[in-house]
Amino acid sequence: MSALTLKGPYWVTARQHRRVLWAIPAVVAASLAAVVALRTGAGDPYSDPSSLVPPPPDRWYDLLRLSMQSAGTALLFLPMLVGAFVAGPMTARELESGTWRLALSQSTTARAWLGAKVLVAAGVCVLGSAALAGVYRLGWVRVYGTYQLHWADRGPYEAGGPVLAAYCLLGVAAGVLVGQLVRRTLAAMAVTGLLVGLMLLALGALRWSFLPVRTVITPFPRGSAAGGQPGSSLLMDSGLVTATGGRLPMYACFERTGNMNACPADMNVIGRYADFHPVSHYWPTQLIETSLVLALAAVLLYAAFRLVRTRQG
Repeated sequence: MSALTLKGPYWVTARQHRRVLWAIPAVVAASLAAVVALRTGAGDPYSDPSSLVPPPPDRWYDLLRLSMQSAGTALLFLPMLVGAFVAGPMTARELESGTWRLALSQSTTARAWLGAKVLVAAGVCVLGSAALAGVYRLGWVRVYGTYQLHWADRGPYEAGGPVLAAYCLLGVAAGVLVGQLVRRTLAAMAVTGLLVGLMLLALGALRWSFLPVRTVITPFPRGSAAGGQPGSSLLMDSGLVTATGGRLPMYACFERTGNMNACPADMNVIGRYADFHPVSHYWPTQLIETSLVLALAAVLLYAAFRLVRTRQG
């Protein structure tokens, strides 16, 4: 057990932020208890889709679904919260008050001082985010596919996979870098939260271009593009196909004929198309995005450790 005991700057860092460290397992335990309770009480309102009688309201199921919607949104903000905490209370506050020099006077180098903060924060983030992602998936699989709980929706996508831990590590890397550059607690927290949020938005906008879409074409006017598309897929684009292989907007014929199923002969429309991502693209996309986020975090960490050398002495 003594080998597992934190020593030196690692012990100091954990000691300084022990309340936050204890709060994380408490949040995980409370979340797990709540999800288990809601899953136990929830019925299945779609157990007999052939029944003509609508099922009675299931308050436990509805509460579980609303809780998963809220939890997905909350976990989406977790990397920003992590980055703000690392940038402010963990890094900038010590630089602002000058207490970091006390650590350097105790036979600790600037790199060791920063490394302790990075390793403690990273270790807690990985364990905590992995636990929260597991708890989220436990509840999410029970209400999967309902409104705002599709596998590709913002929130459920980030909250239920390894990309959540990667973004939290990105928050740690951005936090230690911005904390050193800004050196003001509140300002560093605001800048880091905004920076991590922008990176979340940017990579989120790009993620569905990592893998090529699949395309299904159905005859016009008998078929529909949605008819050949798996129900659990993510629709990216749809429209009309001409005899030459060209594509037209879905409402191109309607604008001229007033009928979705009738097209002028000169348009040469022969079918409807749909570009989509199947559910099988979920894990490959998660792994690709996780790798990109970790690479970006490594770049920011490299910059942070290069910068800390100038603080020595």
